[in-house]
Amino acid sequence: MLSWVVTFLVIALIAGILGFGGLAGASIEIAKIIFFIAVVLFLVSAVVGLARGRNRV
Repeated sequence: MLSWVVTFLVIALIAGILGFGGLAGASIEIAKIIFFIAVVLFLVSAVVGLARGRNRV
């Protein structure tokens, strides 16, 4: 999922250099959204992994 973030960031940088401001802004926003979704999914999986790893006595 983070590869998508990098892809959109590269698209935004290239679009910004070439002068396509609207496309660059949209790509940055998409990259931010995907990044935060990836962070949330990572945190959820970490919490679930810790909860399953504990033995209840």
